[in-house]
Amino acid sequence: MDTKAFKRSLHSSEQYYRKGFGHSEQATAMLQLEYQSNLIQDIRNNGYTLQQGDVTIHLAQAMGFCWGVERAIALAYETRQQFPFERIWITNEIIHNPLVNQNMQDMEVKFIPVNQQGQKDFSVVTKEDVVILPAFGASFEEMLLLKEKGCKVMDTTCPWVSKVWNNVEKHKKRNYTSIIHGKYKHEETIATSSFAGKYLVILNLQQAEYVCNYILNGGNCEEFLAKFAHAYSPGFNPDNDLASVGIANQTTMLKGETEQVSKLFERTLIRKYGPDQIKDHFLTFNTICDATQERQDAMLKLVEQKLDLIVVVGGFNSSNTTQLQTIATSHGIPSYHIDTAERIGTGNRIEHQKLYSSLEVVENWLQPGRITVGITSGASTPDTVVADVIKKIFEIKTVFFNAN
Repeated sequence: MDTKAFKRSLHSSEQYYRKGFGHSEQATAMLQLEYQSNLIQDIRNNGYTLQQGDVTIHLAQAMGFCWGVERAIALAYETRQQFPFERIWITNEIIHNPLVNQNMQDMEVKFIPVNQQGQKDFSVVTKEDVVILPAFGASFEEMLLLKEKGCKVMDTTCPWVSKVWNNVEKHKKRNYTSIIHGKYKHEETIATSSFAGKYLVILNLQQAEYVCNYILNGGNCEEFLAKFAHAYSPGFNPDNDLASVGIANQTTMLKGETEQVSKLFERTLIRKYGPDQIKDHFLTFNTICDATQERQDAMLKLVEQKLDLIVVVGGFNSSNTTQLQTIATSHGIPSYHIDTAERIGTGNRIEHQKLYSSLEVVENWLQPGRITVGITSGASTPDTVVADVIKKIFEIKTVFFNAN
């Protein structure tokens, strides 16, 4: 099916919504009440620094909710206001934050159930229901199914994600393979790949180097397909489908790495086909979202300061938060990724997620004496959660150390 024509058809249907219903004032008030913090605003007004006792806090100058996240939450809230008695479903977490998703459930917005095979069971949805598409978007197959069911659809997909979809449509039109820099299991990448024709998802620069070496020198096709299992389109063949490629990305990946991936493919295809033929073999567009870039740039400035440690606050399944943690780790600064203040336990203990690993409990994570702590948060993290983390740090330094 022509996915571009389908989207036009869906967008023009009476069952489909992408804007609010006139409840914006109530939605704004809810956002302020639930997610904004006077403490965080005071720190921003004080040059992004707060000193209390022997603790100095430095906030990243760009952190927390982005416009796309605020928009998605507000639209979901307006949907419940507009349809107070209807059943409302959501296809995935609206964003990757446990507090926000719990609030969705408290508003009786239910997740589409998942069966024993790990697949979503849309049989629960009826024509009378409302279904919310989250900020990450939804796959073409899910959109088609919902349109056929005739239920109402509120689409909160971030416009930056939609921009990527438009670009893979351009790749498909020219019969190019979309090289998607992202995580193949991530909701956004699943959605993006569903609108592509031929595609290959690569996680990092190392995988890009493997693919580019295959383009130049060939290799074992079976080995290639095994290495990228579940990360390519049906029928993909690296011996035939890497002659012409377009670069796309999950919008929350590290900007610098996406740029490196793009330049590597461009150089490789120039070597393969010559500079005069590159336009017939390579396409690229900048589709890293502004908010992701701003938070990464702010993190790069934060790590330049003399910090004893960094706390990165955000959902454990939040890609943009993980990228911030990557920056901290690459600069050799002790860092702790937590999703809520409750991860900071009694005494001087923290439970955090190690980079690309599992949860780990660390005792005596805060040292006695003067310390300087950098704080940042992902684009889906409310300021209230960050404020609670800062309060916990102050509490440990004033209560635990004084008692010991």
